Amino acid sequence: MPKALIVDDSRTIRLILRRILLEMGYEVCEAANGREALAAIETEGTAVSLVLTDWNMPEMNGLELVKRLRQNPELASLRVVMVTTETELDHMVLALDAGADEYVMKPFTKDILKEKLELAGIGPGAGE
Repeated sequence: MPKALIVDDSRTIRLILRRILLEMGYEVCEAANGREALAAIETEGTAVSLVLTDWNMPEMNGLELVKRLRQNPELASLRVVMVTTETELDHMVLALDAGADEYVMKPFTKDILKEKLELAGIGPGAGE
């Protein structure tokens, strides 16, 4: 069973994403910020195949997290999706340039999230 890490300082968003990912067949772990996410990935290792991260979080934001993840060659196959309220094109470009595989704007629906994951080669029917 693939494992996903949800990184968001909002418990409500983590709960929503958890429900969707469980329905898609993922095992799920959570972190409230980028620092916690790095610690979780260090603990879980390559068991985590997908990270869904918010942009705006305390301690370490999602963009910093994406950059840190992409600096580690051992995590090259890790899929990273930014799920955020940042709707400006500049933010999307920054996230994708930093190494995010997809960008989902809040608010989102279950169908939008599934479609974005499939576009990134992650979701059901995408071989995961």
